[in-house]
Amino acid sequence: MSSTSQKHRNFVAEPMGEKPVTDLAGVGEVLGKRLETAGFDKASVVLGQFLVLKKDKELFQEWMKETCSANSKQSADCYQCLKDWCDEFL
Repeated sequence: MSSTSQKHRNFVAEPMGEKPVTDLAGVGEVLGKRLETAGFDKASVVLGQFLVLKKDKELFQEWMKETCSANSKQSADCYQCLKDWCDEFL
């Protein structure tokens, strides 16, 4: 497994609950606001989109680019965070 940020490890370490979208790795305040504006106000809502896209990395990264103008590193970090969370809890 590649090295991950503390934010990533914290997110993956516990159930989703009502975590804000900014708790996702790769999502800071700016992307968080853009996602909230698009209706993705909680990490669980982004997880739903991740699952709708069948956990496909390319599709998810394209969705993030279109939805909140995420760059490739931000979207890759968010993808990996959600994938690792799913591997742990689903």
